[in-house]
Amino acid sequence: MGRDVYYRVMPGGPLRGRIRVPGDKSISHRAIMLGAIAEGVSHIRGFLEGEDSLATLHAFRAMGVEIEGPEHGDVRIHGVGLHGLRPPEAPLDLGNSGTSMRLLSGLLAGQGFEATLTGDVSLSSRPMRRVIDPLTRMGARIKATKKGTAPLHILPVDRLDAIDYALPVASAQVKSCVLLAGLFARGKTCVTEPAPTRDHTERMLRGFGYEVSTDGARICLEGGGRLRAANVEVPADISSAAFFMVGASIAAGSDVLLEHVGINPTREGVINILRRMGADIEVLNPVEVGGEPVADLRVRSAPLHGIRIPEDQVPLAIDEFPAIFVAAACAKGETVLTGAAELRVKESDRIQVMADGLGALGIDARPTPDGMVIRGGRLRGGAVESHGDHRIAMAFAMAGLVTEGPVTIHDCANVNTSFPGFVPLAANAGLGIEQQ
Repeated sequence: MGRDVYYRVMPGGPLRGRIRVPGDKSISHRAIMLGAIAEGVSHIRGFLEGEDSLATLHAFRAMGVEIEGPEHGDVRIHGVGLHGLRPPEAPLDLGNSGTSMRLLSGLLAGQGFEATLTGDVSLSSRPMRRVIDPLTRMGARIKATKKGTAPLHILPVDRLDAIDYALPVASAQVKSCVLLAGLFARGKTCVTEPAPTRDHTERMLRGFGYEVSTDGARICLEGGGRLRAANVEVPADISSAAFFMVGASIAAGSDVLLEHVGINPTREGVINILRRMGADIEVLNPVEVGGEPVADLRVRSAPLHGIRIPEDQVPLAIDEFPAIFVAAACAKGETVLTGAAELRVKESDRIQVMADGLGALGIDARPTPDGMVIRGGRLRGGAVESHGDHRIAMAFAMAGLVTEGPVTIHDCANVNTSFPGFVPLAANAGLGIEQQ
């Protein structure tokens, strides 16, 4: 066990200024993956140099891909084509990154060589049958633990066959896994979603010159094509911006401009939900960059009220709920979330861990099997456990803006998986935070 990295936050003060949060994690992962199997040299700008994205980068280096950088977010990838990857000499350690493990499972299922995917304790407890099952239907051979968890041993097969797959749960990671396997499959692979999820994989495949058809909730591609090298500009991550959206909303006198944030319509649930609660969020300077919509977001403090969160917004905000729960704790009245059972199998059980932490700060937060009921109130100071979950650590840091006393947040080392530099950036914006 390493030493406990913890945050101590002193209450008070608004958030102010222009803030550029790090690059989008989902897009950074996919840019490395598609650049590696494209033909030619791809250039990525704004790459997130966090531990999760770097785990993906190191995995492809271990499979023989020449990658220059990252240097200040710039990466150059010398693609090897669909069939140019080489067998790794050792297991690929993906750290805490569920995206890396699930998407790589699809990409490696049809490579014709053996590979083992491992991760840290948290990742090794997360459900992987959701990708193993459809890949097995395509002809892949994957061994996991009896619980269906990592390590995953991917064994060589002669070929994969396309499938038409209806996702049991709305999951961008599972959708992307099946589509990436479909690149190597014989025939037309289709995925049908029960609800919209982030569509970065489809957009980026098209950006790399691969034809993907979308008809409502159904996404299809033919196997055996080619990807051509592309330039990718990674926008600021809306999941990271969400903490500052909430902080600025709850702390009186706040006024922040979040610059160059990706506002993909499959990711804007956090904006929609906070606006329903009364948040003052203004979308400025909208443009499209590399197929992704981007804008500046101006957020000013506003009185929030509790709402029943629409279930159709849940998949569009699935990673932002730790921050949204803090907003609900500061809102007048009751906020009810349903249809979010997926939160129980993230980096932590985010429903239980957030309910415990809010309770420790004096808030009535009642977990349910698929959500939470939160009654807004005054937050007192205290100590909370993040259970190594980066988003929970940052959410409670923002709660510290309005607590009656200091807040100590334990087990914060994993914040670097998605948001390197969080503490100095938040401190510069006005949060009284120190890392111990």
